[in-house]
Amino acid sequence: MVDDAAQLGRLEQDLRKGVLVLAVLSQLHAPQYGYSLRTALAQRGMPLEEGTLYPLLRRLESQGLLTSQWQADDGPPRRYYQLSPLGAGVYQDLTSAWGSLTSAMTRLLTEED
Repeated sequence: MVDDAAQLGRLEQDLRKGVLVLAVLSQLHAPQYGYSLRTALAQRGMPLEEGTLYPLLRRLESQGLLTSQWQADDGPPRRYYQLSPLGAGVYQDLTSAWGSLTSAMTRLLTEED
């Protein structure tokens, strides 16, 4: 067991980093703006800081996985993000990879020595 709470926090953060892309992609089948996406993720147990989410959204868009457009409906202009066709394919591939990883981890964590 890790004695230092800060060290444990860093290790947990490392675990979360590996799944952030899949978590974000999973919520963008329909257009969402940053705050609504952040809220949806938090409600499902994956809270993200703005300083993590917005750079990730820009990176995913620059990689062609997301599209975005500005909309000004009944309020301030907001940038809405959605999966691109490439992003939808990558989402499916990552979902499959996640299933394999979770199966392997379940076997590793439940194995008797």
